[in-house]
Amino acid sequence: MILAVDAMGGDHAPRAPVEGAVAAAVDFGLDLLLVGRRREVEPLLLAAGYRGSRISIVEAEDVVGFDEPATATLRKKPRASVRVAAELVRDGAAEGFFTAGHTGAAMVTARASLGVVDGIDRPALAAVLPGLGRRRLLLDVGANVSCRVENYREFALMGHFYAQEVLGIDRPKIGLLSVGEEEEKGTGTTREVFGLLRKSGLNFVGNCEGRDVYGGNVDVDVVVTDGFTGNVVLKVSESLARLVEDALKQEITRSLQASMGFLLSRDAFRSFKKRLDYTEYGGAPLLGVKGAVLIGHGSSNARAVRNGIKALHDYARRRIPEKIRAKARELAPLAPVR
Repeated sequence: MILAVDAMGGDHAPRAPVEGAVAAAVDFGLDLLLVGRRREVEPLLLAAGYRGSRISIVEAEDVVGFDEPATATLRKKPRASVRVAAELVRDGAAEGFFTAGHTGAAMVTARASLGVVDGIDRPALAAVLPGLGRRRLLLDVGANVSCRVENYREFALMGHFYAQEVLGIDRPKIGLLSVGEEEEKGTGTTREVFGLLRKSGLNFVGNCEGRDVYGGNVDVDVVVTDGFTGNVVLKVSESLARLVEDALKQEITRSLQASMGFLLSRDAFRSFKKRLDYTEYGGAPLLGVKGAVLIGHGSSNARAVRNGIKALHDYARRRIPEKIRAKARELAPLAPVR
């Protein structure tokens, strides 16, 4: 299996994507296409000490900056690295692509180059979140800042099958993120979505609140929301994880007793940090397009890219896009709500 990696996407590109790709090729034995400016990518490969045959460079001169409109990849930059990566998947030269670059550009190019699954109107980004005892899935986390009512049903369906295939949950519990557990709580949209999901045939358990995302009063496996809200939840979670880590470090240095306690509990602290570290998860799959696409955090370092490539490989190997494509037909019996 060959995977494409956008070497020019991200705050730390091209160094982080190149070093992450080298680590993925060495650690997991993956065959990769690094898509970007050869004059910048090749020296970094050499500097990383890579002399193997698993990584090839595909020239792509243009780069889409985070401050540019997403449509620039279609109109003004036909050789943008993220677009070339998507076209490699479209043409069968790669099984999927990873990028830590412009999320909107990645989504636009994925939709244009790969197409959207029949029965799905809006692809969604899905993030796996840590929890006590088990992981949870949150979607959408940034692909759609505003949604129509039927889009939530699509998110629930895709989340259902992703949780089955990746998290190993036979009958995932679906929750709708709202400001209260009662059906009448929330906006007009969420109340309408509540009724739609209740009739969807999925294991819909009702509304859940922000506290339930990581484990609270409502037992839930998949949390459904719009991309604006989901992205805010994700970014706040990342910030809180850093705050907890920094606060622990601060407390450890306050006294000799605290330092000794840390030494005795060091393995537990390391495990705790790893559980909350976004670099361990690599990125979020774009569910609903006809191909394997995984989008990493813009600030991804080499480790995050490495893990993102591994996650993409697992996603493509399990044929998740094809399975969602087959299962999406189950939306057909329910007339779309406009």
